[in-house]
Amino acid sequence: MEKIHPSAARQDIVCAEVPAPPGALIVFGASGDLVRRKLLVSLFEVFKRGLLGEGFYLLGCGRKEFSDEQFREVARQQIGHKAAGAPEDALQRFTDKLYYISGDYSDAALYNSIKARLAELDKKHSTDGSHIFYLAVPPFLYPTIVDGLGSARLACPDKGASGYVRLVVEKPFGRDLETALELDRVIHRCFDESQIYRIDHYLGKETVQNILMFRFANAIFEPVWNRNYIDHIQITLAESLGIEHRGGYYDKSGALRDMFQNHMLGMLALVAMEPPASFGADHIRDEKVKVLRCIRPFTAESIATDVVRGQYVAGTIDGSPVVGYRQESDVDPNSRTDTHVVAKLFVDNWRWQGVPFYLRTGKRLARKDTEIAIKFKKVPHSMFVSAGLGDLPANVLVMQIQPAEGISLSFQAKRPGSKVCMGTLRMSFSYRDVFGGEVPGAYERLLLDCMVGDQTLFTRQDDVEVSWQLVMPILDNWRKGSATPFEYPAGCESFPEADALIESDGRKWRSLTED
Repeated sequence: MEKIHPSAARQDIVCAEVPAPPGALIVFGASGDLVRRKLLVSLFEVFKRGLLGEGFYLLGCGRKEFSDEQFREVARQQIGHKAAGAPEDALQRFTDKLYYISGDYSDAALYNSIKARLAELDKKHSTDGSHIFYLAVPPFLYPTIVDGLGSARLACPDKGASGYVRLVVEKPFGRDLETALELDRVIHRCFDESQIYRIDHYLGKETVQNILMFRFANAIFEPVWNRNYIDHIQITLAESLGIEHRGGYYDKSGALRDMFQNHMLGMLALVAMEPPASFGADHIRDEKVKVLRCIRPFTAESIATDVVRGQYVAGTIDGSPVVGYRQESDVDPNSRTDTHVVAKLFVDNWRWQGVPFYLRTGKRLARKDTEIAIKFKKVPHSMFVSAGLGDLPANVLVMQIQPAEGISLSFQAKRPGSKVCMGTLRMSFSYRDVFGGEVPGAYERLLLDCMVGDQTLFTRQDDVEVSWQLVMPILDNWRKGSATPFEYPAGCESFPEADALIESDGRKWRSLTED
């Protein structure tokens, strides 16, 4: 394997990162798991980089009773290991900006208390009244909280104020097209689309973001980024974990809703979109929606041949036995919920006509692996037939999104020696090797983008609607049908029915353990 060594690679860095302006982050569900594991840690990382000014503070809101100091202690315990290497007083200075208020989300008095507390803290921290409301709560609470904010007149800036008001919403954005449209209707009662930031954390990952840079900041790739040179594209999102403690949620969701409708279609859109007019948020999001609208709709016939669903049964992960999906806590023993989905899609436009996109996502697979693999067509004629090299392997470009973010390109080259001896070599770029240290987490980027008002990596309303329109025929087909998902043992790479979908086209999946 050939690698680009950090010392040999010139890094011409152009950085457009700007610090957050003064303002407050008000987090509903502040005592929950998402806030503890992700938001507090990510905010501290942004703070360490000097991108949160003195005018920032966070007001946590939850049903659990906490004082300010108790909430700060929770944060210190959660963040503690991340404080290593930071200035000695960094953690203290950060937690001094944390506050907490408790109450019932359905009680109007809570929102009046929040309004009064914000007025007090805005003055203390010298902000301009800018507020971001973050809904880190189950989706069924969104309407209650949004209406509470609207009734308390917290959804819009005060008259004459220079600040902004924004709303951050976590996925899922509905569980089908009907509920997604209803959710948008409820939110838009109080918030304009320009105020709404729908988070898909996969779009905050460095390699996913780098798709745009890779394609549109380099002259050598875009000319071959089309049906004339690309044979097919594989997008894989594999997890070795099961459903953890989310049985009640996951059994009503499944892989198609949980991963395919949002994360996977989002990655497909970035790979397949046309060049936007500028790096502006709406120009990029316009092109994403355009390409999603070009995906060939699923029919009953194409679902039968181009979509496969599976469900894991007992098996072995990393040498340890694990139970099957139906034996997991809070899962219906007769459940037909999909934990693995494989699909073949076509983008019916000038650039991609006839190029298949193979998408697969599943839980309890052999390895955690998320990647986008672009397989180019083979050379039209091999001049090396006389040397026994008639069938040359195709070039493959791989964008590795996790666990180790990077990009690699395989190509053919002569090996040293007097005879014609050819082999596949790989140029590989690793974020860790080149830039050093850990790659910033997705939430770090997304939280900062929200604070500076950049909606590029956030999902727009029409994007959500088109994505649900694409998968609804599959969901309806499964709901009406009597067939159960194919079973696959936990710890496997794939299963025969999933393999058959791609092998019937004369192709094969990249191995999950392939470097």
